Amino acid sequence: MAETDIHPLQTSVANDTKVSSYNKHIGSKLGDPARRLLETYSKISSDEIEKHVYAIGAASDKISADGAPSEHLYGSDLRPEFFELGYKLFRDEDTLQSNFIVGDVFDPSPPLSALDGKIDIIYAASFLRLFGYEDQIRVCKRIVNLLKEKKDSVVLGRQVGNANAGERPRRNGPTKARRRHNEESFKKMWEEVGNLTESRWRMGHGAGMIRPCFD
Repeated sequence: MAETDIHPLQTSVANDTKVSSYNKHIGSKLGDPARRLLETYSKISSDEIEKHVYAIGAASDKISADGAPSEHLYGSDLRPEFFELGYKLFRDEDTLQSNFIVGDVFDPSPPLSALDGKIDIIYAASFLRLFGYEDQIRVCKRIVNLLKEKKDSVVLGRQVGNANAGERPRRNGPTKARRRHNEESFKKMWEEVGNLTESRWRMGHGAGMIRPCFD
């Protein structure tokens, strides 16, 4: 994660029905995969799910639930309170062995840099969209540094895009624009990242997958 213009977060926000992002109907909108995750992994009964859920990242928990050894998983965020909220949501603080690191993606020093060249797969969902183009390039270069230098390294994720690529102003900070990509501009960005990092990347169209490409 990196510094953005997100306002200070309190752990109590998960239960605060007065915040603007609160949606009392979110439980009824959960898809079957999310419900199965909470029922089978978190052991939450089906009649409790709708009053229990709130929005938060769930990548490590989902991957662990699907069978990956959790001790091989790493998660990073700028704010440690998100880790605590995740434990509360999935009720797995005593069982999940993932390694959570508090760090800024723009900071080249430890603790995040200790993972440079050691990661096989990076999942970065709804992250690049937070930044303007130059910062997106910086983030992608950092991602390349974290990955193992091998053909099977993969970057996965999802991002908000736009058919007309370009900068879009933030609602709460019009002087700080965010870059929205279409397929072509996203591909060109990764070509630029490849040139800057002396690597080559292939994008899986529509699959959200970026792979290194070797001759």
